[in-house]
Amino acid sequence: MPSPVRVIVVGAGSRGETYSDYASIHPERMQVVGIADPRSFARSKLQKRHKVADENTFDDWSCVAEREKFADAVFICTPDRLHKDPAVALAKKGYHILLEKPMAVTLEDCREIAEACIQSGVILTVCHVLRYDPVISKIKTLIDCGVVGDVIHIQHLEPVGFYHFAHSFVRGNWRNEAESSFALLAKSCHDLDLIHHWAGGRRCIKVSSFGSLSHFRKENKPRGAANRCLDCSVESNCPYSAKKIYLDRVKEGWVRWPVSVICSNSVPDIESVTEALKTGPYGRCVYECDNDVCSNQVVNMEFEGGLTASFTMVAFTEEICERKTSICGSRGELSYNGKEISVFDFLTQTSTKHTVHKNVPGAFNSGGHGVADYHLVDAFISAVASEDPLLIQLGPKETLASHRLVFEAERARLENRVVFCETDHD
Repeated sequence: MPSPVRVIVVGAGSRGETYSDYASIHPERMQVVGIADPRSFARSKLQKRHKVADENTFDDWSCVAEREKFADAVFICTPDRLHKDPAVALAKKGYHILLEKPMAVTLEDCREIAEACIQSGVILTVCHVLRYDPVISKIKTLIDCGVVGDVIHIQHLEPVGFYHFAHSFVRGNWRNEAESSFALLAKSCHDLDLIHHWAGGRRCIKVSSFGSLSHFRKENKPRGAANRCLDCSVESNCPYSAKKIYLDRVKEGWVRWPVSVICSNSVPDIESVTEALKTGPYGRCVYECDNDVCSNQVVNMEFEGGLTASFTMVAFTEEICERKTSICGSRGELSYNGKEISVFDFLTQTSTKHTVHKNVPGAFNSGGHGVADYHLVDAFISAVASEDPLLIQLGPKETLASHRLVFEAERARLENRVVFCETDHD
């Protein structure tokens, strides 16, 4: 039996912890042998779970780069602005790279990562996890089988979810572009990658985009509201109350996301969550934060051959990230409501529903895009074990192309114009 793929986790937060769970389910296939994270609690938690030796735990990824190569691959799950340097340095050391999305926060840095991986001959998998969702894979298969004929138009919606947006993009790590990245890149590079994927290799010719930060502004703060939810006399009337989003949940026994995120230095319980809301960023009034990223954005695209596509990201929804898709073709229409696929055939005027098996082992089956997370890591580990990059959904060049589309869309929004991709890209 082949040896398990040895992995170093760089960034032991929510994503690093999730991806490394694969080793707990399949120890014969993957082993966590190193951890790098500046936070002692997160580092120790993952070290204990995977029984990593003290000499292989570090408070900085650069310590890994300085050592002789002692693993096969690295999972880079650092904050967005800290992707490029470890990805480039560790690729040059010969490590295969699983890199949390987005690839990087500038197109130049994305290019540098892709080039380093190509030149070093290592596998690069950027975590466009939606591509690995069995339902999304089924959509691509149906398109390729011609069930809708020639694809004419793609309409795709990402409903972020009202409290998800408040958590991540108003109070949380992705609230401020200077500290992280713009919302389209941080949240929706997944989705533009899917549109690029469904376009079947056709190049995007031009793109426009519109969007802004709505509602989560100081001028919309309710009369009498305090700067922190635990001190607020009108909190009970606010849907974005931190007390409702975090404290009420932990009182009911819920300690997973988003509660787990706000207690990065301790186990989430009533006391630690209360303290985090009293003193930390997640207890702030949503109308008194330093957020500046778009809460709603539309992107319109034209691809070769006349294919058009429209993408919408909006914060203010009941559903959380349950994407909705309509793909209109010359022979039929494919609809996806976040749960199942339906194809209407123009010739027979009948609808066919397509369901897909989505069960996976362990905690990956507990919701969110966990099923896709599992298949992503499974594909990466398989590719590394067999040294076959064709086992992953997309490599450096295609990843770079879909990221370029995101940067061009944001440039179109900022410059209030149509960007012609062929001649205008950097």
